[in-house]
Amino acid sequence: MPVLLDVPPADRRVIDLMKAQQRELRALYNDTDERTEPFDPATLSGEGCVLLAVEEGGELLACGALKRIEADTAEVKRMYTVPDARGRGLGRQVLAALIERGRALGFGRLVLETGDLQAEAIHLYESAGFTRIPNYGYYVGIENSLCYELPLDVRAARPPP
Repeated sequence: MPVLLDVPPADRRVIDLMKAQQRELRALYNDTDERTEPFDPATLSGEGCVLLAVEEGGELLACGALKRIEADTAEVKRMYTVPDARGRGLGRQVLAALIERGRALGFGRLVLETGDLQAEAIHLYESAGFTRIPNYGYYVGIENSLCYELPLDVRAARPPP
């Protein structure tokens, strides 16, 4: 039975997942120049950061993270499911947990970037309520990048006074 865990960014298994994601994206976009956003997993250990993974039988099958990019905004990062585990709803489970964590941390919105060739990811994000926005930050001017946001009602995560 898959279990959702908080994992430290230094966990070798989650680093391996993130590297596999980058290899897959470079192959999908024929990116021989490695033009993808530079990323250091250690940046996921700060305040307002969350790194989740789905574990089954000691193996990590999926991961995703939140990284604070503004006082009120976190970016969804490194959503990935290993190919053999796709179609089981693991990515949806990770994303739902990240959304709830974002609310609990008091973020007003989540943003993310995905690529125009990633139909499954686009469907996942749109079905979770994310809507297209102009490209932000690193992704401004990158034509195959699609950026999304999800406003969060942080009051829903807090008990009434």
